[in-house]
Amino acid sequence: MKRFWDHASVVTAAEGFAVHLDGKPVRLPGGGTLAVRTRPLAEALAAEWQAAGGARDGEMSWEDVPLSRLIGTAAERIAPAPEATMLAIAKYGETDLLCYRAEDPVLAARQHSGWQPWLDWSAEVLGARLAVTDGLMPVAQEPVALAALARAVARLDPLRLSALGVLVPALGSLVLGLAVQRGALAVEEAHRLSILDELFQEERWGLDWMAEERREKVATDLRLAVRLLELAP
Repeated sequence: MKRFWDHASVVTAAEGFAVHLDGKPVRLPGGGTLAVRTRPLAEALAAEWQAAGGARDGEMSWEDVPLSRLIGTAAERIAPAPEATMLAIAKYGETDLLCYRAEDPVLAARQHSGWQPWLDWSAEVLGARLAVTDGLMPVAQEPVALAALARAVARLDPLRLSALGVLVPALGSLVLGLAVQRGALAVEEAHRLSILDELFQEERWGLDWMAEERREKVATDLRLAVRLLELAP
């Protein structure tokens, strides 16, 4: 769509702080107003709208305002019925990446060194002790562990669920996603841990440029999710 404004600003509103474009409120795809509870988050939203599309009449899309898209997801898709999102995210605990170790002993040793501390963290902090297996055959997790993970997800508000909905699929691990969400693990390290297998294969066979491009896109998505967590009230 064409950019139709010159200036994006933050305005005090009933919801907290709204983003206006030349004095008119930004509307989400579902018709709601783009508004949040804290000024720093609203200022970050206004900044990306100010930058989107360049000058007036420049082309822009919702892809140019990724933080606003996450806010819109939280407001229009998650908040009205959060249970569906909670269940979808919690389900990753059934097949968490950290529970599946390679058959190659060298890679398996790296996985144990990098992953086991976070499985231990899950057991100690979240009350979710997950079982580990070798290879790709499914391992059944104890219901009590899955229930503990589900409770950790259920405690989150729509904004944090929106961020976690990016983190967990991108990392392939509910444990890593929750560790990042709680500030226990840096997102860059979580990303590295999630691609141990890829990095190991590249050591043997050389750089895969397509995989590298995919990892860069994932890294961008992860940074966006963490930015929302940092700015959320």
